[in-house]
Amino acid sequence: MAIIKPFMASRKFSATIGDGTGTGAAFAIAATTFTNDAGDPATAFPASFAYYVLYINAQPQTADTSTLTTTTITIPGGDVLDPATPILVEVVVN
Repeated sequence: MAIIKPFMASRKFSATIGDGTGTGAAFAIAATTFTNDAGDPATAFPASFAYYVLYINAQPQTADTSTLTTTTITIPGGDVLDPATPILVEVVVN
């Protein structure tokens, strides 16, 4: 029997650290401050996904760097970064 891979697609969301609020462990960026692949304002992150990758200034981050929900991405300590630092979240859905 042939192995059939599940359908996978990625969704990308971009913002800057300056779009976030809070300090220390509570620093988070709301999904609604991001733009999506089409350049439109995002309304939420996908509710169900295989995995996601956070890029800060184009550098992929380790899994312990953030937490993603449908409404926010929490980046503990992100408030110490320059406000112009680009953030990209790639969410791979299945």
